[in-house]
Amino acid sequence: MGKVRIRLVKRTARELLEKYPDLFTTDFEHNKEVVKRLINTESKRIRNKIAGYITHLIKLRKKRELLAVSKV
Repeated sequence: MGKVRIRLVKRTARELLEKYPDLFTTDFEHNKEVVKRLINTESKRIRNKIAGYITHLIKLRKKRELLAVSKV
C-alpha cells in the first residue's frame, strides 16, 4: 500500500511542477528550499509533505524515462 496524502499536497505539488519543472530535483532538501521560496505557508509540515511528494514525482518520471529508453 502507498502513502496517503491529502488533496492539497498533491494538487499544490502538481501545480508547482507544471509551472516550474526545471527548479526541482530528486534531492528532498533542495526541493524543500524551493517550495519554501515559492509558496507562503506557516505550516512546516505541509511544506515538507509537498516537497516530499515533488521528490517522489521526479523520481517516478526519471524511472519511467529509463524504462522507456531501455525498451527501445
